[in-house]
Amino acid sequence: MNYYTTLEFILDTFPKGTFTIVEGFDSAVIGLEEYSLRLIYSSSKCIEILVDDGMELNDAIDYFEYNLKNMYLGEKTPIWCDDYFNI
Repeated sequence: MNYYTTLEFILDTFPKGTFTIVEGFDSAVIGLEEYSLRLIYSSSKCIEILVDDGMELNDAIDYFEYNLKNMYLGEKTPIWCDDYFNI
């Protein structure tokens, strides 16, 4: 059986030049806002990726909040789903 990540499925379904992709966080994509075609990233998955890359949890949360969640990349800036209530 062939498994796709959510991002791979979205890229196969829509033109590749349409999205702003945050490098290193492909597995944190959980969906697509259909009207603006902005990718939706899971905050908790982003934090998990940072922890898996060697950051302490509190440092990962701070890094995510300051460097990812608050960045502006134009009209295609990703949407961050705040789903990290259990971290």
